[in-house]
Amino acid sequence: DRSVAIKVLPPGLIGDAERRARFEREARTLASLSHPRICTLFDVGEHEGSTFLVMEHLQGETLAERIARGRLPFAETLRYAGQIAAALDAAHRAGIIHRDLKPGNVMLTKTGATLLDFGLAKLRGHGESPALTLVGNAPTESASITREGAILGTLQYMAPEQIQGKEADAHADLWALGAMLYEMVSGKRPFTGDNPASLMGAILERDPPSLATALPVSPPSLDRLIRRCLAKTPDERWESARDLADQLRWIAQDVERGEPQAAQ
Repeated sequence: DRSVAIKVLPPGLIGDAERRARFEREARTLASLSHPRICTLFDVGEHEGSTFLVMEHLQGETLAERIARGRLPFAETLRYAGQIAAALDAAHRAGIIHRDLKPGNVMLTKTGATLLDFGLAKLRGHGESPALTLVGNAPTESASITREGAILGTLQYMAPEQIQGKEADAHADLWALGAMLYEMVSGKRPFTGDNPASLMGAILERDPPSLATALPVSPPSLDRLIRRCLAKTPDERWESARDLADQLRWIAQDVERGEPQAAQ
């Protein structure tokens, strides 16, 4: 007597080693996690040649759909970002790195944000290769610049070390959250390009415009937090998702007190 979501790997894709591996990786990852901000896995099975996952059914919209309607108020942004950071903290403490954090993989419901799609997750100690891999029409793809011959993941939210094909650790997820935060607050992506090459160049070589440029009433503390998330060198970012969640909570308290006034 429970509504569930069923994610299916069709029979025609069973022989696709990459997609099969991603599907199995997501099952292993979700089975090892239990957190209110991470989509719950109930069961795994096969039926008439199709492999499927039985997952928590979430009603709402993705963060990508919400951003498409315009930037989010500060208080809403900080609440969702704090919840995502808490989910990342739980995953990282379990030895799991998401590696494909983006607005399309966050569901917004009446109770808040829930993290989805661990198909590209890296389980420390399980021998996964670095993130630089050739893929074609992978399930993670959307209208974003991710296509055949591209880097595994979604380019706009990939940290410099992922683009360079280096081993990604938890700091790569913090980079992605910083990019999402920037977009949630300003309504614009921090890095842009006319093609994959120019976008990669922007991520590797340039800093995003200050939040104050796009939104003069943005809190300076939030601008500093995002800039630290988007530091080119992993060691210059926040130490952990928990540290980032604490900072977001403190900024949210200032916003609630009206310092500065939250955008509406």
